[in-house]
Amino acid sequence: MLGMAARAGRIESGEFSTEKAVKSGRGRLVIVAEDASDNTKKMFKNMCDYYKVPLVVFGTKEELGHWIGKAYRASICILDEGFAKAVLKKINLNMEV
Repeated sequence: MLGMAARAGRIESGEFSTEKAVKSGRGRLVIVAEDASDNTKKMFKNMCDYYKVPLVVFGTKEELGHWIGKAYRASICILDEGFAKAVLKKINLNMEV
């Protein structure tokens, strides 16, 4: 699902791009790698709480990058509500987008 979203151009990846997407109001779901630094996880948790964007800590940096056809990624922001809901369904989380 993440690969399809990436090919559709509905994903921002990397810390800077993810932060920019959330703060601009375009983010629908943020995924942070489990092996990201504690500071990174805390920063995204605080930011997502403030901007009311769902946050999931899932996978490793290597897996996140692989799923979207890029190198290692500590964070991904999904920009499309449909893709965000589908990803949450795939990882079995009942969260509101």
